[in-house]
Amino acid sequence: MATTSFPDASPRKKKAAAAAVPPRCDLIGAPDGVGQEAACTAHVSPRTLAVTAAEPAFSRQFGLSVDEICGHGLLGLLRSPVPGQLREQFTALSSGRCRRFRERVTGLDGEGRNFPADITAIAVGQHTGEIVGLVVLLRRVEQAAGGGPVLSAFDAQVLEGVARGESTVQLASRLYLSRQGIEYRVGQMLRRFDAPNRPALVARAHTLGMFAHGQWPPRVLPERVR
Repeated sequence: MATTSFPDASPRKKKAAAAAVPPRCDLIGAPDGVGQEAACTAHVSPRTLAVTAAEPAFSRQFGLSVDEICGHGLLGLLRSPVPGQLREQFTALSSGRCRRFRERVTGLDGEGRNFPADITAIAVGQHTGEIVGLVVLLRRVEQAAGGGPVLSAFDAQVLEGVARGESTVQLASRLYLSRQGIEYRVGQMLRRFDAPNRPALVARAHTLGMFAHGQWPPRVLPERVR
């Protein structure tokens, strides 16, 4: 699929680029060379971030038909662990400041249950530099078997402290560990939970059911501690 036309492109190629964003809800495929096996695809308006076309497999993730999902705002279907981050990334994509990004998100299926997924969003541009559409590929991430992640007792205390908003210095003082030791353990959990920062780590842990529901201060469930 052509995503960008150039000044010396033939009229046929220019026509193909202009048709990159389908005007109606048709079955559409993933762009060539993206390498997203088992991913489902939707096209999104760069101006409104509303779905303009989708594969049936994409709409089924949210309990909707192809016709029903068209017109839905993408940010109403997907959520990022860090509030506002997903909107900022799409704003950069729509303005041409970046060409693609990948993000771990959470969706809501037709039965009201959350599911984790990876999305890859790609800008579709003209030779003038104008962004005429966005392609979004979604690949659902299966939850790990056996009830989810399990932490050591010490890492569970670190995670609880992070969830309470404690700083590295506060954690180090309370747990009798060096600041470097705290940073090392937090860094390990960031990588393990595929989170870019501490707020995202806490959000991911909540999504995975690590914390006791409705309890403050936060406590990691006993079955998630070895």
